Amino acid sequence: MTRRYAPSTLVLLAEDWEAAGPRLVDAVVAADDGEESEYAALMTAADASAELVAGLPDGRRRRVVVVVETADVAASATWRDVVAVHVDSEDDADPDDDLAWWATQEVGALLGAD
Repeated sequence: MTRRYAPSTLVLLAEDWEAAGPRLVDAVVAADDGEESEYAALMTAADASAELVAGLPDGRRRRVVVVVETADVAASATWRDVVAVHVDSEDDADPDDDLAWWATQEVGALLGAD
């Protein structure tokens, strides 16, 4: 299995939530399945997410990273392939802050859809 870390925003996540699955544009692949490699991939994707949210209005500037596991790096993904979503706890969080972990069944609540 290949684990990919896709940078996103709350706006894009909401759009993807209504679609068949998350978009994986610019997804980062960990060098291996070690904790350090996975954390580095997560934070690289978080940095890319920070660039995406930079111009968004207040209340929407939280970094989001969608974590997906698929058979290979070229495979598309559905919500069944998502293993977690990581999100800043507040707008304009410090880039060194860790992101909060959300289970896939909690995404609707995160987005206010539940």
